[in-house]
Amino acid sequence: MLIHLFSCQSKEDNSSPQTKEGFIEVTGGKVWYRIVGAEKKGIPLLTLHGGPGAPHDYLEPLEALADERPVIFYDQLGCGHSERPSDTSLWTVERFVEELSQVRTALNLEKVHIMGQSWGTMVAVEYMLRKNPENVESLVLSGSYLSTGRWIADQQNWIAQMPQNVQDTIYKYEANGDFSSPSYQEAMMHFYSKHLCRLDPWPDCLNRAMEKMGFEVYLYMWGPSEFTMTGTLKNADLTEQLNQIKVPVLFTCGEFDEATPATTAFYQSKIAGAEMHVLKGASHSHQVEKPEEYVQVLRDFLKKTEKK
Repeated sequence: MLIHLFSCQSKEDNSSPQTKEGFIEVTGGKVWYRIVGAEKKGIPLLTLHGGPGAPHDYLEPLEALADERPVIFYDQLGCGHSERPSDTSLWTVERFVEELSQVRTALNLEKVHIMGQSWGTMVAVEYMLRKNPENVESLVLSGSYLSTGRWIADQQNWIAQMPQNVQDTIYKYEANGDFSSPSYQEAMMHFYSKHLCRLDPWPDCLNRAMEKMGFEVYLYMWGPSEFTMTGTLKNADLTEQLNQIKVPVLFTCGEFDEATPATTAFYQSKIAGAEMHVLKGASHSHQVEKPEEYVQVLRDFLKKTEKK
């Protein structure tokens, strides 16, 4: 495995956490990574973004934790700054789990906390189940996607609370498969403004993630929108395996999250000792909607697990 490394440090403020960036050779190509607080002595936090294909940028509020520990971001293959091969055989859960393992090995993360958001929670849990890795100190699962069936059911419930004209538009274009219609796109954005991110305007970090989205991966594995599933993940469901997770787990979600509080509580009930925090007034992007609260909850949880 090859690792290409370069580092930089803020010239404006020498007290800023040291930052390192580079590329790691993984199965299928090279993935880009960034470490903030590379010089810190705390146990690193490795982050897994959502999508599939939604790069790391919208997780940037987690950089606040780099005052105590390295915080590591990487763009999964097919999106962001990473390479974008056209081979659809690469877009499998198994390969993304192997990619995580290869990134961890390349960065020599002997002890590590893992934080996953949305699709990243499935990668994190699959990693624990498939690899049974040592020295994973804890999991933080934010806006959890651990069952396609539950996810779709939750989105249908949210849609049912939308204005009737929005519902009618969504169902019309889902029926005829014209997902590129401006009317469908407008209805989709109405849904997103309630359940993906409730800030207006959307923050820069989320807009950057959308601009660098790996839509080919998203469409192949998921589908044309958050509430329309046509891809290869249609049968994904880890709920009956969650009881095998033995490390400390923190679930977070927003009050209006696509990953609803009820479903998140159901996942929590499957893991002994798991904790849960709901951010009031927030949605799926609660780490950018309520960054101070979110970071403090994570900071307290990580410190608590390290004292045990």
